[in-house]
Amino acid sequence: MTCITKFEETYRKSPEGVAFCPYRICPIGAHSDHNLGKVTGFAIDKGISIAYAPKQNGVIELASLQFGKRAQWHVREVPETRQNDWADYLRGVTAELSQRFPLRTGLCGVIEGSLPIGGLSSSAAVCIAFLQALCLANGISLSPQETIDIAKAAENNYVGVNCGKLDQSCEVYSRKNHLLYLDCRDDAYELIPESPDMKPYEFAIFFSGVERTLAGSAFNMRVDEARSAAYALKAFAGLPYGKFAETNLRDIAPQLYRENCDRLPENWHKRAEHWFSEFARVEAGAAAWRRGDIEEFGRLSFESGKSSIYNWETGSPELKALYEIMTRTDGIYGGRFSGAGFKGCCMAIIDPACEESILQKVEQEYLAAFPDLRGKYQGIICHTADGVAI
Repeated sequence: MTCITKFEETYRKSPEGVAFCPYRICPIGAHSDHNLGKVTGFAIDKGISIAYAPKQNGVIELASLQFGKRAQWHVREVPETRQNDWADYLRGVTAELSQRFPLRTGLCGVIEGSLPIGGLSSSAAVCIAFLQALCLANGISLSPQETIDIAKAAENNYVGVNCGKLDQSCEVYSRKNHLLYLDCRDDAYELIPESPDMKPYEFAIFFSGVERTLAGSAFNMRVDEARSAAYALKAFAGLPYGKFAETNLRDIAPQLYRENCDRLPENWHKRAEHWFSEFARVEAGAAAWRRGDIEEFGRLSFESGKSSIYNWETGSPELKALYEIMTRTDGIYGGRFSGAGFKGCCMAIIDPACEESILQKVEQEYLAAFPDLRGKYQGIICHTADGVAI
């Protein structure tokens, strides 16, 4: 593991531990968790590792193999505002944890990601891996739900990304060969095992070669538009409504939405349409997985991707092209772009027997459309995995 080697080169000693958190994929349920929808997800067998050792002086000193600049701060003196670099997520974790527990011990560490950045919730994974290490250094024990809440709060409050809890929940709760089926309103979840009747499957991850940042994208605007739709629908129906940030589409009955959706501004209508249709797709997808119907599960994932493009209106030209190539490639059950969708990657559920031909076809067609991305594009095969060990 390269982070261990780099740690030993830097500090002339072995790390005392290696914290790991897997990446996640969400086949159905994207862009709905922030408005308390339902989601599906898996952890995959790739992720973020941090080789670390405690520092008794309270200083946190971190380097990343993906970024050049080393970051440093004290556990009791986190900058009040973000510093606009890669370590902001980890400063946010430190700040959130320190509000709940007294922190005295810092750590030095080296961070390594096993896949390119973009679309697999690397931000949530690095938050959770770092949170593990910082808790161990300070003798703190967190429950799975506390881990999810602190990692999410770091992104919301410090970094300024209005994400929901999909990423963190997938990376904590998931178990190998099970579908995570999560209700973001009350955190109730089910791990649905593979049916013995299910055909073989695995995941292909197609990296566009273009990276992205959530806070600087239109991600927050889309979330605000969805909340605006919920706020307006409550007003149309004469329902009480409170703070904007606490208003969610989950508060709106589907019948109320259908009766009033044409009164919404076009963009608000599109965001709400994605949310309500995605809610239905998640429920249908969980049922399909339960009975072992991988073809129907994949079809719903393709539908989710289409709605994200046309109703949620995300997707860079590169990711839209990858999605379209996937829809016409034999052996792909379904898929969509992964993450916010402005850049990053696409995920596909595939027949393992077609793995070689799928990787070859997608790469050839994609690089024919975007030849400048040769050497940056990657196609990688992944499998389900357990979530982080808390």
